[in-house]
Amino acid sequence: MNEDLKENIMGALELVIDPELGVDIVNLGLIYNLEMDEEGKLNVTMTLTTMGCPLAGTIVDQVKRALSDIPEIKDVDVNIVWNPPWNKEMMSRYAKIALGIR
Repeated sequence: MNEDLKENIMGALELVIDPELGVDIVNLGLIYNLEMDEEGKLNVTMTLTTMGCPLAGTIVDQVKRALSDIPEIKDVDVNIVWNPPWNKEMMSRYAKIALGIR
């Protein structure tokens, strides 16, 4: 996957807002990895801020919807993982400022 496509994907994922924290999943550091095969199937490896998040299905649907406008992507598979566990250090400076964390 080239850098332009990766930037497009990350830009689209910035539209997906974590409903609990009100900050997008990219700036929260929830996206761990992106892999795309030759057929255009994108595997998104990500985590959630809390295990057993009741909105996991909603967030997965929003990820798929956000990526549906990128022509190179034919299919999206979202893989939710718990390792490494998410922590506040994974957030971008923007997210920390938005949430008032130093």
